[in-house]
Amino acid sequence: METLAGGTGDEPKLRQIVFIALIAIIFTVAYLEIYGLLNHLIWFEEGVLKPPRWAIPVGVLAFSLLVGLCRKYLHAPTVIHGGFTESLKGGGEKPDYRTFPGALLSSLFSLLSGASVGPEGTITVLIGYISSYTRDKLKIRSTTAALGFDVAALASAFNGIIGNILFTGIFATEFQVGGSRNALKFLTWNLLAGTIGYLAYLLLGLPSFARSIPFEPISGLNLAYILYAVVLGILGALLAVFMGLSMQAAGTVMERAFGDAVITQTLAAGAIIACIGYFIPELLFSGEGQIHGILADPARFGVGMLLFMALLKVLLLALSFKSGYLGGPIFPVIFSSTLVGLALHLLFPGIPVSIFVLCIEVAAIALALGAPLTAILLVVVVGTADQNMIVLLVISAVTAMLLGAAAKERRGT
Repeated sequence: METLAGGTGDEPKLRQIVFIALIAIIFTVAYLEIYGLLNHLIWFEEGVLKPPRWAIPVGVLAFSLLVGLCRKYLHAPTVIHGGFTESLKGGGEKPDYRTFPGALLSSLFSLLSGASVGPEGTITVLIGYISSYTRDKLKIRSTTAALGFDVAALASAFNGIIGNILFTGIFATEFQVGGSRNALKFLTWNLLAGTIGYLAYLLLGLPSFARSIPFEPISGLNLAYILYAVVLGILGALLAVFMGLSMQAAGTVMERAFGDAVITQTLAAGAIIACIGYFIPELLFSGEGQIHGILADPARFGVGMLLFMALLKVLLLALSFKSGYLGGPIFPVIFSSTLVGLALHLLFPGIPVSIFVLCIEVAAIALALGAPLTAILLVVVVGTADQNMIVLLVISAVTAMLLGAAAKERRGT
């Protein structure tokens, strides 16, 4: 008989869920600490780029070459043939363990290359290897339980990184296990593993992304704010559509131009990233570090430049994905959405900046990932939204999802 604790047949027991949760969070902490150390040694000093301007293209091209070499000779995985959601889905399929060194190195080189990818995608890929290997060693052979086991491992990693104990419970319900007949059992494993990861991060005093872009609470709700949320939901949906079209275009161009020439493809993308990064260093990397300097004084960029940078960041994200860099889309999407919101606030300074930024963020993420609850929780945690702001976030996310559903229905007719 099945129970919430598992342990029937070839399914995992609760102690095995605890075991994989500990392994996942230990690996995640070690990986991010190594990445942070390398990033500090090579690129950043207190959030500011250390190398002189001429050295930026050299570093970008060097790491891009290393990514290409990992793909060609170490068979590192990519998400070239997937999309935003695929980059955040782990588990279910058994990876080839022989490609783990390539995946590990390619993920680090991708994050250090200046490409517009975030660390969440690399964590997903690497934890997938570790979880699958652990399942084999524990002789967990149930194909239905494999998904729940793997997502529990991701929960331990992500809840600590994001800084919220429920994040991956919502994420898993929408992305991974919501349609499974074992959803309740898998969610229980997820919450257990996620609690372990969250507490580990908290007790170790490691920085998470919670409250990383805080905004002042709005004073109250009124009809005008609700209308703003609807309009901003439409704008966020349009931004998400632009992201999807950019992904398709980048994939087509890279495939036609380079085909199977893996190293040439990655170097060509690196050359584009290096060129843009030379003139606009704020567009390098995923954007979670650079966004703070822009938030401090958006007026020095101006409306036109902010909008240009937002669109260019989307194109760099698409180029990075379709050129074989490993990573995730969340932080580049937040970066672009934030810049659009800041540009609108410069045009309409009487409206709270938090409404512009957070409503566009939640709409874009909700539609791009097809996960409105995950998007709402993520924006609430990162942007420290209050109860009034949460109402506007829900309205904005619903607006984007309704537009997406209407567009999908029209394409189907």
